[in-house]
Amino acid sequence: MIVYGSPLSPFVRKTLAYVSEKGLQVDVEPVGLGSRDPAFREASPFGKIPGFRDGDFTISDSTAIITYLEAKHPRPALIPAEPASRARTIWYEEFGDTILVAAAGKVFFNRIVSPRFLGRPGDEALAAQGQTELGPLLAYLETVIPASGFLVDDRLTLADIAVASPFVNLSHCGIEVVAADHPKLAAYLAGILARPSFAPMVAQEKAILAA
Repeated sequence: MIVYGSPLSPFVRKTLAYVSEKGLQVDVEPVGLGSRDPAFREASPFGKIPGFRDGDFTISDSTAIITYLEAKHPRPALIPAEPASRARTIWYEEFGDTILVAAAGKVFFNRIVSPRFLGRPGDEALAAQGQTELGPLLAYLETVIPASGFLVDDRLTLADIAVASPFVNLSHCGIEVVAADHPKLAAYLAGILARPSFAPMVAQEKAILAA
């Protein structure tokens, strides 16, 4: 199996962390957004990352990839079968992928991607707007994190992987959740991002950005 993309993308990172928690093995083919690489474009016709290949089967989009893998490799179950738990897991994935990434992405793109990889200054006003938008999102997460440190069923699910991933991009921008302001969220993120599925990948990303 091949995942096309860069773990600096929160969606690629989410996919790779999920794969790791499943105990699966994939090869990572590094490609950038919009790459014209033919094998990548077969998997992702519109150039979005991640792309994915399993033999003759190709697909793109992190949610589609994870849906495929969860059906093909159901154990350990990272998307619960019980209806309410399954719905909550999908809600948190959607929250992470759209609402949280929308705010964090404004910061990461304008402070890291644009100046570092595109060679043009980012829009600092837009980055500041994204940082402001994070406020209510952090407050919301602070209210919903259970004492167990997992969002659904007191165990790791896709919900935790999807919510934690965008915070890595914020960390790359020097933005950390302050324990004095959001103690439950800070402890939650420390626990999830210390897992073997995340920690080595995040260290590799930091090395890339430090080079």
